[in-house]
Amino acid sequence: MSTTPVIPAEWSPHRAMWLGYPSHGELWEEDLEPAREEVAALAAAMAGPGAERVRLMVCGDEAEASAWARLGEVSGIEIVRGQFGDIWLRDTGPIFSGDGRALGFRFNGWGGKYQLDGDDTVADQLAAAAGAPLVRNDFVLEGGALDHDGHGTVLTTRQCLTNPNRNPGWGEAEAEAALTAALGAKKVLWLGDGLRRDHTDGHVDNLARFVAPGVVACPIAWGKRDPNADLYDETAGLLRAMTDSRGQKLQVMRIPSPGWTVDAEGEMVPASHMNFIVANQAVIMPTYDDEKAASFAIDALASLFPERKVIGLPSKAILTGGGSFHCITQQEPV
Repeated sequence: MSTTPVIPAEWSPHRAMWLGYPSHGELWEEDLEPAREEVAALAAAMAGPGAERVRLMVCGDEAEASAWARLGEVSGIEIVRGQFGDIWLRDTGPIFSGDGRALGFRFNGWGGKYQLDGDDTVADQLAAAAGAPLVRNDFVLEGGALDHDGHGTVLTTRQCLTNPNRNPGWGEAEAEAALTAALGAKKVLWLGDGLRRDHTDGHVDNLARFVAPGVVACPIAWGKRDPNADLYDETAGLLRAMTDSRGQKLQVMRIPSPGWTVDAEGEMVPASHMNFIVANQAVIMPTYDDEKAASFAIDALASLFPERKVIGLPSKAILTGGGSFHCITQQEPV
């Protein structure tokens, strides 16, 4: 068994929360300003009700000026210059351990799909800014592929973690050995596929999340056209049959999904209420088109986080880039 300290649960106290600010007009095009508005609203919520020290990472003079104009007078927000391909700091940045280290991994653009200049240096930049020693691990891993309970239980999907476009030759045994050595994993819980049309190849932070030790939230279909209805039920069934690293049977809580969600061209997109971020004193959940589904999901999360304020904020423009709130943040534990 590994002697490496386990990764703290997201609900553990944070020293800071990193957040990426949309900085590249050529990537976001007409969605640039709407995405910036959504990110700014998230930053303000994290710094205010969330009681976070928000470190907003921007790239370039124009993006910095934009961030200052929107958030320069908001208490608790620090604007940090950096270099990155895009804002998905959960995947490009390090995973911060509970003993003050920053754990870096190779990043290959989600299996070679989107390889942008600067993304492979984000872990170094965040570690340096945090004053944390960077520990490099020689395998491909994105933070959104994993979820942690703070006791060494790691939740993931086979579709992503054993995908040959990440680490060729990896099966479950190889993946588990790597997670044990690098992250102190004591037990890995394997789900199958992630959401349809998710370019990350099934990141678990769109599908199932620990909300307390021994408690996992996952979606329940909303509406007759929900494209992931069967997947959600399969996932819940798998989770109910699992135990965590302490041998405790998992309790599964179902959260209404956003249902059928489309982009401006009418194409289905992988919208998920599971992509929430747990701040020090708030939980901030992305919302999309269906206000009723969002309201029910917020109420469900509020029952799971009674000591935190649960806030729903729009994330439709951010989703045009492929992710949402959890994907663009990374916490530094105390």
